[in-house]
Amino acid sequence: MAEVASLNRKVSTRIKPKPPFNFDATIYKPSHFPTSDNYYQEGVYWQTIRFEGQVLGLKMETLGNIDMPLIRATFYSVYPLANQQMSRLIREVRWRFDLDADLSLFCQKFMQDELLGLILEKWRGMRVSCAYSLYELLIISIVLQNAVVRRSIQMMEALFEKYGTKVRFDGKELYAFWEPEGLHKATEEELRALKVGYRAKFLKRISETFANKEIDEFKLRTLSKEEVRKELLKLYGVGPASVGILLFELFHHYDAFDKVFPWEQKIYSRLLFGKDIVSPETILKEADRRWGEWKMLASHYIFEDLFWRRESQRIEWLEKLIRR
Repeated sequence: MAEVASLNRKVSTRIKPKPPFNFDATIYKPSHFPTSDNYYQEGVYWQTIRFEGQVLGLKMETLGNIDMPLIRATFYSVYPLANQQMSRLIREVRWRFDLDADLSLFCQKFMQDELLGLILEKWRGMRVSCAYSLYELLIISIVLQNAVVRRSIQMMEALFEKYGTKVRFDGKELYAFWEPEGLHKATEEELRALKVGYRAKFLKRISETFANKEIDEFKLRTLSKEEVRKELLKLYGVGPASVGILLFELFHHYDAFDKVFPWEQKIYSRLLFGKDIVSPETILKEADRRWGEWKMLASHYIFEDLFWRRESQRIEWLEKLIRR
């Protein structure tokens, strides 16, 4: 294990998201499995970022409120950051956390919705957000395949310990992702030794694609949803379910709700119909009927609200489903 790298240089700036903006509900997603590259406490968030070949630390603090939002973003690095690089970093943070989205119409349109209305009262201004690059989110998607959360955490930590970089900034020690070349050069046997199983092949092939620069995430951001879907499906081991996650979380297509995972099926059945189980087709049809072009964002709100409630109370039927 390499020694911890200290990110001693820092520079701060203020970022204004488009209102309404809910800092905590955007930054922290309790439905996501925990990883050791970030740390959250109310009103503050720490995250490592590998950007343009450098490992950086990011600290975000809320200085405003939902209708007058303001964030202080502090970037930590080994070397000073040039002004142009800072501009690109700020642009990247705005994209990853969807800070330029205008959700005012969404909030107005569904404030009286029988299910979504009460949730909007609590979480108005929550964005979809993804602190990761396309490559990094694909790695996370792979370790989530056919595994309970506890198992996914074990695999992710093993990968971080073997290939990641541990850094210290602002009193926190966190891992940062590796460059794709790191896993591309590894053998399947080396990866399997980390107990990732059949996923070793997927991890290696995906890393090869990015190491060879066969896909351009920034170009994908400019394409239509169907064009992005087509390009993502070309990636080895990436199927329709994973594409749905990428289209929404990473590329911010609010209507990308075309697939229901088996464990999600039971959750949506309870939340939308008050039943133990209904068909995925029925769930998708109901979401489209209720929320149309906003259906994935609306579903995100009701899903995250459930997991926020789980933070303070035990929900027995949910615990049985997620088997953490």
